[in-house]
Amino acid sequence: MPEPEKLDLRSHDIAADKRAELLRLFPEIRTEGGKLDFEKLRLALGEAVDMGRERFGLTWPGKAECFKAIQTPSLGTLRPAPEESVNFDTTENLIIEGDNLEVLKLLQKSYLGKVKMIYIDPPYNTGNDFIYPDDYSESLRTYLEYTGQVDAEGKRFSTNTDTDGRFHSKWLNMMYPRLYLARNLLREDGVIFVSIDDTELANLMLIMNDIFGEENQLAIIAWEKRFTRSNNAKLFAKVKDSIVAYRKSEAVQKLREARTEKSDEIYSNPDNDPRGPWTSVSFVNPATKEERPNLVYEITNPFTGKRVIHPTNAWKQEKEKAEQYARENRFYWGKNGTYEYPRLKKFLYEVQDGVVPVDLWAHEATGTTDEGSKTLDDILGKDIFDNPKPTRLIHRMLGIVTKGGTEPEIILDFFAGSGTTAHAVLELNKQDGGNRKFILVQLPEPVDPESPAGKAGFKTIADICKERVRRVIQKLNDEDAGKLDLEGQKQDRGFRVFKLAESNFKVWDATAPKDAESLAQQLELHVDHIREGRSEQDILFEILLKSGFALTTPVETRALAGKRVYRIADGAMLICLERALTLEAIRAMAAEKPARVVCLDAGFAGNDQLKANAVQTFKTAGVASFKTV
Repeated sequence: MPEPEKLDLRSHDIAADKRAELLRLFPEIRTEGGKLDFEKLRLALGEAVDMGRERFGLTWPGKAECFKAIQTPSLGTLRPAPEESVNFDTTENLIIEGDNLEVLKLLQKSYLGKVKMIYIDPPYNTGNDFIYPDDYSESLRTYLEYTGQVDAEGKRFSTNTDTDGRFHSKWLNMMYPRLYLARNLLREDGVIFVSIDDTELANLMLIMNDIFGEENQLAIIAWEKRFTRSNNAKLFAKVKDSIVAYRKSEAVQKLREARTEKSDEIYSNPDNDPRGPWTSVSFVNPATKEERPNLVYEITNPFTGKRVIHPTNAWKQEKEKAEQYARENRFYWGKNGTYEYPRLKKFLYEVQDGVVPVDLWAHEATGTTDEGSKTLDDILGKDIFDNPKPTRLIHRMLGIVTKGGTEPEIILDFFAGSGTTAHAVLELNKQDGGNRKFILVQLPEPVDPESPAGKAGFKTIADICKERVRRVIQKLNDEDAGKLDLEGQKQDRGFRVFKLAESNFKVWDATAPKDAESLAQQLELHVDHIREGRSEQDILFEILLKSGFALTTPVETRALAGKRVYRIADGAMLICLERALTLEAIRAMAAEKPARVVCLDAGFAGNDQLKANAVQTFKTAGVASFKTV
């Protein structure tokens, strides 16, 4: 009898899809070991490959290691923490506590191409705010040591000082793999915003061009982060930061932000046009008559009857279009026809989809760091977190990129800090009835016990983030208490907390000694390969994540033939983690007609006949995939 397929939950090769596509297109490049022969690929591509020795590009010490970090599968998992969550069973928002490199790897399969907008405010590499793993090949181990989940001689996360000979290289090594993995999560019409100061702006632009493509650069926005100036600076006072914006692809063709009173000031109605307020633009073309002879013709001033033609330049559109504008009273000749040449009316009602964003954001519209601090002080107490971004800054990005309708739109921030992004998402959803969802990732960086945050009882920055979002949710709920829900749509005001940890399944140590005693010890450890202390819920969410389901996928618990079975996404998959399976339970699961079934290997307790019957039963029922873990 055939065996069920074994589901390996300890690895996820993010490059497998690309390798498979190359092998499909160029089967001749496959080696005996199933790997790729790049010399044969170069020959197959022929002239399409640039073999020149001098190419424009970006390199630095450690870039090759970045790709190793990207391609090394994570051996971690995300353990649910319902006790720290708000509305765990119903919410679709996430706050994940962990090293964002490992978390981004774990999110690849479930959230690939699903994120509408990313905003990050990473360390600016000022010399004292930069935490990173020293060795990417041991990033999970480093994190577990750092958070005290495993024993270690010392914590291996540290600051990056400007006396280090590889000061900029280390920052690039930290940022590159995270941005690379983040790009995979964006939708084709997705946009990413990255806050930065002058220290690493140039280097950030280079790696963004490398990862996203220079053609997808949208803007380098200058944000006025403060409007008061100190005279203490010796050279220039720093009053702005930059926000770098890129799109995922050319699917983003048009961006608009909401109109404001200021943007509408230019519209008026001096001639009482029944179509409402308007402004006017020149109808004279910058091109000369010689350059655009097809746009040279006479236009009649209806007030004076005079036929005019510009002495040197052409008009902006062809004669037929100008005649249409004249019939529709779209030309403005000034009061009583005093203008020498016509101007074209642009009506306010024609531009209600918004205004084109600009790359200069003044503090009046987006707030300052002082405003961000005041907001957080009001929520958590004074000086709990340094220099948080104002929520109005995130509002503006969300207003440009997201629609605010009933369609869910995922917003990701993997340098979450105090949780400003979640705060902004919740506020904006209340304002426009939107259905935006947030995913925050924050390292549990310890708080100094003697700092205001430490004295307030916070142990980590991740704790600050979670508590801020809890209090924002409570505040919004209090404001809405007693109000009628006229829209019939309940706001999602909650979040699920997950924490990075080692996989629930023990990993075979390939580096262990190969003597008989060591091998016997490893085999004994894997008789029951589930780690001690792990709950059924821990295992359930790891299976969901590695099977490509979002961490907020609806899960229904059913009793089938006396066994607990988890019904995933309206029956798309069934998961049974019972350790004593029966043929009756297997038949009951098959009768549900799921596409996939996952069971514990221990559930068969070495009963090969029962396992063989399960394979046949599910196959007969049309189950496409039956796996054991």
